Amino acid sequence: MTKNKLDLRGTPCPLNFIRSKLQLEKMTPGELLEIWLDGGEPIDQVPNSLKMEGYRIESITPVDDYFALLVES
Repeated sequence: MTKNKLDLRGTPCPLNFIRSKLQLEKMTPGELLEIWLDGGEPIDQVPNSLKMEGYRIESITPVDDYFALLVES
């Protein structure tokens, strides 16, 4: 399985969700996208918004000063 990365640290809501969704729409079903998000509102909002759009959240991993969100396209 291919894993793509999208660094959205420093990107405000809802722009980070929109960029995540646009990237996922370009990908082949079943591919994984690792999204790097800031703590606070981004990590609270983006995973829930992607779930509501029908994407499957594989994992949310804290990494130093950000979170790595793994989503299946």
